[in-house]
Amino acid sequence: MNDLPVSVVVVSRGRPDRLKLCLAGLSFLFYDAYEIVVVADAAGLAAVAEAGLADLVKTVPFETPNISAARNAGIAQAAGEVVAFIDDDAVPEPMWLAHLAAPFARAEVGAAGGFVRGRNGITFQYRARSVDGAAQARPLDVDPAQVTLLRPAQGRAIKTEGTNMAVRRDLLARIGGFDPSYRFFLDETDLNMRLARTDQLTAIVPLAEVHHAYAPSSRRRADRAPRDLSEKAASLAVYLGRYCPKDAQPALWSDLRREERQNALRHMVAGRLEPRDVKRLLASFDAGREEGAARRPVPMPAIPHAREGFRPFFTRARGAEVLAGRVWEGGRLRRAAAARAAEGKIVSLFLFSHTTLYHQVRLEAPGIWVQSGGLWGRSTRSGRAVQPATFASRLEREVRRVSWQRGNS
Repeated sequence: MNDLPVSVVVVSRGRPDRLKLCLAGLSFLFYDAYEIVVVADAAGLAAVAEAGLADLVKTVPFETPNISAARNAGIAQAAGEVVAFIDDDAVPEPMWLAHLAAPFARAEVGAAGGFVRGRNGITFQYRARSVDGAAQARPLDVDPAQVTLLRPAQGRAIKTEGTNMAVRRDLLARIGGFDPSYRFFLDETDLNMRLARTDQLTAIVPLAEVHHAYAPSSRRRADRAPRDLSEKAASLAVYLGRYCPKDAQPALWSDLRREERQNALRHMVAGRLEPRDVKRLLASFDAGREEGAARRPVPMPAIPHAREGFRPFFTRARGAEVLAGRVWEGGRLRRAAAARAAEGKIVSLFLFSHTTLYHQVRLEAPGIWVQSGGLWGRSTRSGRAVQPATFASRLEREVRRVSWQRGNS
């Protein structure tokens, strides 16, 4: 066992089916030394049992709707040298943890963050960014194929996303983990700001990829239309009260409210919200701002060592394989992929149609990644709309594109 021991913490609330898919991805990682810690409500814990993992992962019952407190409960049970975080509505690529953990071989690296792809498995939601005391993020120019070690400029932090990040456990525990004042939103950003005060570097690891689907919740519908803005505004109030100069806050709040109104209006024009919903959402934003401003700081003592030792999860991954064919061969190829996955193979299944359809990538079943789209369609956002190719040349190009994430190299 040569890999650095890593504890992977997953927080889940109200999304048992998504949690099962996340765990399916975590079960097929090319990594030798990781444990899985699931912090979840009753439905989530039942999903762990249904997946046959109840005796293989650490579970922490947690019903309170506070992602920071839930993550801290996970850290308390984590016995790895590094703690990695992924959301229950995200799925890791097979090489995710190998890439994400690698920078910690250098003692000066305290945290790491990877790239996040969106629902279609192609477009990026998040890449490299820094963030300031006004919670305004801006992109950073990094090599998309190499690790970049960064130290933030004064007043800024290197932004890592809560659905794809890792921190040394001793550093994380020493600063008290995540601040429970952030029940949702900006929880990892506040952590980034506190990490920026240490002498540790943050590694941006582009090849450590997860796919994030933005699953519905009490705050957001499946079509991403907002249900409620109160907790988002409350977290903003806490964050700005700590990191933003007081004289800059009135204008910033005006801009933030205007952005939320414009977003709600776009959803209304698209037919996802009604006019009365816009008024209701803005009222929840105003109420959340007031409530958040009144929140008192929560004590954040150091998090003690885990009572239970490291519980290694023995990955089911036993190699990688590629299957490919035309879209009408999908049934036969899926059956073949299922047989390979049962043997521990991570299967990349490519299904091409004679079209220019944009490609999509998804984890369809444990160990089975399916990429479908037109033989002449785009598989990157910046690619040409029509891409002339033979079947063999297109397959070679796509296998090469995902090889470092999928373990086909």
